Amino acid sequence: MSATLLVLGTKNRKKAEELVDLLALPGVRVATLADFPPVPDVDETGDTFAANAALKAIGYARAVGAWVLGEDSGIVVDALKGAPGVYSARYSGPAATDHSNNDKLLAELAHTPLEKRTAHYVCRLALADPTGTVRVESGGKCQGRIRFEPRGTTGFGYDPLFEIVEYHRTFAELGPQIKHVLSHRARAVEAILPELTALLHEQVAHSGSPD
Repeated sequence: MSATLLVLGTKNRKKAEELVDLLALPGVRVATLADFPPVPDVDETGDTFAANAALKAIGYARAVGAWVLGEDSGIVVDALKGAPGVYSARYSGPAATDHSNNDKLLAELAHTPLEKRTAHYVCRLALADPTGTVRVESGGKCQGRIRFEPRGTTGFGYDPLFEIVEYHRTFAELGPQIKHVLSHRARAVEAILPELTALLHEQVAHSGSPD
């Protein structure tokens, strides 16, 4: 049986690397948008993570003519009424970086005590077929809280601030092996895997059938 191509619908290199690790499946060849000629960015105009994941899956599937897994994720802070939310990547402005976003989050929470710094990461996934039709979706969450200062050197985004309370460590301190088990992205992948695998293997079977 030949491998089915699955393209990751994100231009965030670090997210793509994490997803590649999580999607090591027999019979599936995982590629990224970097493996194709440049395609236009998909405008993330949705007001939810699920809407943006679907927009990316649909837009990039139509652009590359392949199965695409769209992803949208971010952090939700209770004391900030859900912010940064869907604006997590651009929280500190159009030229936002991980560092500037973390600095803004710390400033917004400057007078918030530890017990009120609860937060959770959210990830939503959407799988679209080559026509741009969404076939399956999933979501995952990871509960934690925001530290008073960055800690750790691995990960990306808000990982240096996001503490898993049970471990007393941030994602940036715990490292990729533990993050791949506990994270919002890992849980969303785990939830979508059965249907994703079935759909992709069905595609291989149909493409290999005689007319």
